[in-house]
Amino acid sequence: MTKFILGRIVSALPTLFLVSLLVFMLVRLTGTDPVAQILGEGAGQDQRDELSRQLGLQEPLWQQFTDWLAAALQGDLGASLYTGVPVAESISQRLGITLSLSLAGMAVALLAGIPLGLLGALRPGSVPDRLLTVLVALGLALPSFWVALLLALTFAVELEWLPAVGYTPLGEDPGMWVQSLVLPALALGLSTASVVARQTRSATIEALESPYVQSLRARGVSRRRIVLKYATKNAMVPVLAVLAVQMSVLVAASFVIERIFAIPGLGTLLIDSVVRADYPVLQGSIVVVALIVLGVNLAVDILYGIVNPKVRPQ
Repeated sequence: MTKFILGRIVSALPTLFLVSLLVFMLVRLTGTDPVAQILGEGAGQDQRDELSRQLGLQEPLWQQFTDWLAAALQGDLGASLYTGVPVAESISQRLGITLSLSLAGMAVALLAGIPLGLLGALRPGSVPDRLLTVLVALGLALPSFWVALLLALTFAVELEWLPAVGYTPLGEDPGMWVQSLVLPALALGLSTASVVARQTRSATIEALESPYVQSLRARGVSRRRIVLKYATKNAMVPVLAVLAVQMSVLVAASFVIERIFAIPGLGTLLIDSVVRADYPVLQGSIVVVALIVLGVNLAVDILYGIVNPKVRPQ
């Protein structure tokens, strides 16, 4: 397993390089001039040239990329063109917020999706199963940002149960930290819960119809034990594949949810850097997001081996 993990890490390096190169080229095709953004339209050409030289924007593109890549390999992602704050510092201050929101959304998806999927699988064609089908369709059809606005209007504005905007750090007040994540996590996790419920239902039904389950029933093993010990465990293998994709989707969707609830996470930093053409911040943020996605895929591969010994590398 250790050799497998090291192999996956090494194989991820070309992906990170291509992501870095692609982002580097795309951000410079946006047409936004950071020098004009900083100095304003009334600045003279001499001022523009001097600032451009200080920021290293007059160098050839290949030189800019190689310089950035060499520094990134040493942990230096550069500094913001506007504030001068190191990119790594800005990301480290916001990454925990985005990850906590994404993990909270995944917790909502798992706590709602797996039980509902199992309920539908144990009683296919029943009223609860048909109700699950309707809920899944609604969860997939409703956009996360619309759900976020509806939740904020209902539970924050009308009922005043939870805060509408803002974020409280965990170390400052754990209770308020939980309250500030409830509505964003619900808005983020409901769509994923629908995907998890649908996949859990179909995978569990397939597992319950497999020959080994028929053999267990012939031996007199109780239905409860078959479901909890055998069928559910095997059904989780395809569900894990869905979770790997959905976790990546959650991280991306959290950027929009952060904007709606005024949460100062990585998404807010990334969107601001796009608007201002803050190249170092934008490049560093996207590379970090790519690292998160690759890390999630690696974690799912490891869980595959834990849940299903047959897929463990020899």
